[in-house]
Amino acid sequence: MKLKILGSAAGGGFPQWNCVCANCSGLREGRIRAKARSQTQIALSPDNQVWFLVGASPDLRWQIVSSPGFTPRDGAGRSPIVGLFLPSADVDSVMGLLHLREFENFVIFATAPVGRILRSENRIFSVLERAHPPVEWRILSTKSRLGCQIEDAQNESRSFTCTTIPLGGSFPDYASEEFRRSTPADEATVGVLFEQNGKSVFIAPSVPGKEASWRRIASSANVALLDGTFWSDDELIRTGRSSKTAREMGHLPLSGSDGLLAQFPADAAARKILVHINNTNPILNEESEEHREVLKAGFEIAYDGMDICL
Repeated sequence: MKLKILGSAAGGGFPQWNCVCANCSGLREGRIRAKARSQTQIALSPDNQVWFLVGASPDLRWQIVSSPGFTPRDGAGRSPIVGLFLPSADVDSVMGLLHLREFENFVIFATAPVGRILRSENRIFSVLERAHPPVEWRILSTKSRLGCQIEDAQNESRSFTCTTIPLGGSFPDYASEEFRRSTPADEATVGVLFEQNGKSVFIAPSVPGKEASWRRIASSANVALLDGTFWSDDELIRTGRSSKTAREMGHLPLSGSDGLLAQFPADAAARKILVHINNTNPILNEESEEHREVLKAGFEIAYDGMDICL
């Protein structure tokens, strides 16, 4: 199983186009040591031939065309991207679907409420239906494992399983008030565990922190890609970017006695990698104390172009 981190930043990327925080201005002016990042996009392959996307980043088109291995095969005229898993209906996770509207058939896996938001609440995503056959939607259930089987050009079969872990949280503001009032939010945000040949990877770019089951599953995986959005709960308030806390925005902060770093079992053997890093997060500055603290805790910080092989 192979993983590619096509993008590693939170919404808006890094630097963010309209931000003059210490990180963004520091990167533009060369005052800090940091890497520019596009918005989080993860790709997974069971055989290095076909690929599944986890989320659909607003930067998806550029990420695909600039990454080797994602261009259409010579003569076949089809993309190697055959499916897509949506962890939520957040804008960061779904806007890239509009880049995939070019008459290409693939499969979208999403929980039932996320599928309803995109197919019933917002008809703009109906542009995906103009492929022949149209894009196929499949429900991700939190009560069972999903088996996926792929055959290559030589008719050799590759299979993997996906288990969906509900993380709670809330539905995005663009969903109607009636929908948010009438639909339980337990499947608003999910983590996904992919398993193949005894190896596993847990992916959760957003961890609201309202459910605890992710800790056991993530710590027992070989690789865990986890929410690194904010360093502190009041980060956006202190930087003047918002009046909401990290938790109010659906993200467990990294620091603090009840933050993600403290909650993750210290003795876990999993390779721990932070993704979806907000432009205000001080860990982006490679010379910061927060950056050093993350590395000391045994976590890695994802960057665009990062490759992982299990």
